[in-house]
Amino acid sequence: MKWFSALDGEGRGQLLAFAEFLYGRRPRKPEVVEPREIPRPTEESVVKAIRRLSESYPMLDRGKVLHETSMLMSQHVMQGRPAVEVVDDLELLFRRHYGEWRQSVDEAEGEDAAAEITGG
Repeated sequence: MKWFSALDGEGRGQLLAFAEFLYGRRPRKPEVVEPREIPRPTEESVVKAIRRLSESYPMLDRGKVLHETSMLMSQHVMQGRPAVEVVDDLELLFRRHYGEWRQSVDEAEGEDAAAEITGG
């Protein structure tokens, strides 16, 4: 604080601008978002289910679910697996990924709280 008060107006402004810059670069905790409840239609194509689930779980990294989603899609298209079974598995897949995401957020919050307590 003594250094700040020793600065002239221009120096204080530069120091505050730098502090704002550093503040903007800090890692941010992901906001905990609950999935959007979009009801499943009685008849739904696999593509529409993927769209619905992507909208229901916007917090998920689509790249992380892409591989498993495309495997399920190919089971439907290439192997003739019924859409209703694939959609059931897609719902389980998105729920599992949400659970993993939520756990990582909760663990990060726990680490932040521990760091605040220990001063580290």
